[in-house]
Amino acid sequence: MSDNEVLVGKKPLMSYVLAVITQLAEAKGDVVIKARGRSISSAVDIVQIVKNKFAKDSKIGEVKLGTQEVEAKEGGKINVSTIEISIRK
Repeated sequence: MSDNEVLVGKKPLMSYVLAVITQLAEAKGDVVIKARGRSISSAVDIVQIVKNKFAKDSKIGEVKLGTQEVEAKEGGKINVSTIEISIRK
């Protein structure tokens, strides 16, 4: 994980929003918000909150969609959707 990445999980949305805003203030390039599975909708919400409420001059860059193969808890492998959204000031 690089310094300009925010990995979205199960924390409250505003903690990720704060992390993105902090990264935007310190970063020289894009900040990438990454999520997979059920956290994808949260990642989209985070980007929209940052853009519409806190950093209105920011621009949404490239959006990458993908799939990762992960080990299932009950054995075997399953496919999980992923998203990466870049945002810059």
